[in-house]
Amino acid sequence: MAEVSLVRPAKVRWFSAFSIHNGLSVWCGAMFGAQVLFAFYLLCIYLLPTLVGATEILQQSGSIKGYQDGDAVGNFIFLSHVIPAALLSVSGTLQLIPSIRNNHLQYHRWNGRFFLTMGVLGAVTGLYLTWVRGARLSDIGAIGITLNGLLIPVFVALAWRFALLKQWNSHQRFAVHAYILINGVLSFRLFLMSWYFLNQGANGNNSTLDGPADIALSFACYCVPMAVYELCRWAQSAGRSVRSVAAVTVWVMACGTFIGMLTAAAFMWSPKLVAIYS
Repeated sequence: MAEVSLVRPAKVRWFSAFSIHNGLSVWCGAMFGAQVLFAFYLLCIYLLPTLVGATEILQQSGSIKGYQDGDAVGNFIFLSHVIPAALLSVSGTLQLIPSIRNNHLQYHRWNGRFFLTMGVLGAVTGLYLTWVRGARLSDIGAIGITLNGLLIPVFVALAWRFALLKQWNSHQRFAVHAYILINGVLSFRLFLMSWYFLNQGANGNNSTLDGPADIALSFACYCVPMAVYELCRWAQSAGRSVRSVAAVTVWVMACGTFIGMLTAAAFMWSPKLVAIYS
């Protein structure tokens, strides 16, 4: 999900609108829309109640082992996990916009440092909440997102290292993978809601998120985007057949993300906000 430059054919063809570059732009746009909606949801559910001291709203958030009276340490870690996520949702995508990278280098650097640092903080606090505080529905169902959390510091460190070495191609590669991993929790929601939409309901899912589809989606939500990004990088120097496969794959991801965004907003986030604030 970063800029991929391909040599344009001299003759414009009807399918040029569905190129890899355009597909990546639409995919990033859909992801950015989902991030803005998710950020708004988090701000309404967690940040605003925290600022005004409305603990009753925090207790109605529906989070697994969320805000609990008397658990000062656990509540602090919980809020340190969810509130920065709202800021990360927007700042990360801004790193992918070529005009910002090229024309506002200082902003790109400091925003990148903020995003990567907060991403590691979110991973550490998320692992603590999952396995120490017990914020999980099942052990098996939590394995996918746990691996996601463990990979974040690894790819953040690689992205940071290559930036310090001024190896920009490698930096971009691992920074995009870090971006995908840091957004894994949101991506899981989008994948899950897209799955529900396509199947018109649950299919291999259960209430503890350890059904076969739940487990597959908990890994796919970051493994698939990372694989697609690598496919796009390969397509830059590959033949036409690889570019065609990459273009179709990117557009499928873009459409799936858009569907996930709409269904998550309509059936996951909006009902909770209406129930709490009505």
